[in-house]
Amino acid sequence: MSVTVRVPAKVNVQLAVGGVRSDGFHDLANVFLAVGLYDEVTVTPAESLRITCSGPDAHQVPLDRTNLAARAAGLLAARHGIDPAVHIHIAKDIPVAGGMAGGSADGAGALLACDALWGTGSSRDELLAICAELGSDVPFSLVGGAALGTGRGEQLTELEVGGDFHWVFAVADGGLSTPAVYREFDRLAEGLDVPAPVASPGLLDALRTGDASALAGALLNDLQPAALSLRPSLADTLAAGTAAGALASLVSGSGPTTAFLTKTPDDAQQVAEALLTSGTCRTARVAGSPAGGALVV
Repeated sequence: MSVTVRVPAKVNVQLAVGGVRSDGFHDLANVFLAVGLYDEVTVTPAESLRITCSGPDAHQVPLDRTNLAARAAGLLAARHGIDPAVHIHIAKDIPVAGGMAGGSADGAGALLACDALWGTGSSRDELLAICAELGSDVPFSLVGGAALGTGRGEQLTELEVGGDFHWVFAVADGGLSTPAVYREFDRLAEGLDVPAPVASPGLLDALRTGDASALAGALLNDLQPAALSLRPSLADTLAAGTAAGALASLVSGSGPTTAFLTKTPDDAQQVAEALLTSGTCRTARVAGSPAGGALVV
């Protein structure tokens, strides 16, 4: 017997970052939107815990106990006195180290899959508590849809979305380390008064009404200057997508994936083709939003 869970990528339509806290994290106002790019995580009983991975850039995925999927299985097993003897296979389609929470998605997917396989019957609150222990983005990977993440991003308030939004994601060569991007944010902010992060009322209203043009005017990522500082070539990708007709462009999360909002699916296809032709990215993916959260399939 095996259990497979499909789990979505995310884009941060607003990522407002406060100053560094005493615990090393930053307070955030993080508006997550799940998008229709998915990893599938399959768990099967085995003699011991092991991980395999297939798909684009699978060679970049750690296959040891540092993988969030392995950690998720271990935490759930420890809570219920179970030996986490499972084979976890990740079929990867979310860009790796791309600022789209692929690793977090795998953690949430493995957690839900192990819960179903072992029949532990964990409540949603129990699963979310384990997700928060795993990482700041993991709870949203479980929930999907749209949500405001506060604290370090793990405290979620689900948001209403009144329509579909169409995106292109330009995947760069290589990844960017999230901790490195935050360190660069701190360096760039040194000596400055960093305001407390708050969600933009205009952005939340644009999501609620399904207004792509209004959302385009409200997109914000405080980590973008840091990502561009570490990877200046991303500016060319952003410019190419904008020139091709995207309503707006931004770095997705900590990058280096860049996100382009378009009015229609046809516009998204056109922007994707222009980005590929521009030579400023490795590949371009079209996806709609919002997408559902982690789901047993």
